[in-house]
Amino acid sequence: MTLSDMLIGCLIMALVTYVTKAVGLLLVRKQITNRFVQSFLYYIPYSVLAVMVFPGILFSTATIWSGIAGTAVALILSYFKRGLLVVSLASIAAVFVVEQLIVLLA
Repeated sequence: MTLSDMLIGCLIMALVTYVTKAVGLLLVRKQITNRFVQSFLYYIPYSVLAVMVFPGILFSTATIWSGIAGTAVALILSYFKRGLLVVSLASIAAVFVVEQLIVLLA
C-alpha cells in the first residue's frame, strides 16, 4: 500500500464520517429517537474503515495464507478481549511462523 493509497483512504474515511454526521445535523432538526437510525449513523464509519483495511491485511504478506493466519489469530484473541498490543504481536508472530513454514515446505 503506497502513501497515496493511504492518504486517499484517510480522505474517504473523513468524508464518510463527516457526511454521516452532517446529514443528521442538517436534515433532522429534532433528536433522533429511532434506534436503527442511531445505530446506522454510529457504526457506518467503522464499517467503511474495516472494508478499506481488510484487503490490505490479506494481501500485504507474501502469501494469502499468512494473511489469513494473522487475521484468524487477531479475531480469536479479540474475541477473548485481549489487549491491542497482545493481539498485534500475536498476529505478527502468526504471519511470521506461517511464512517460515511455507518457505521450509517449498
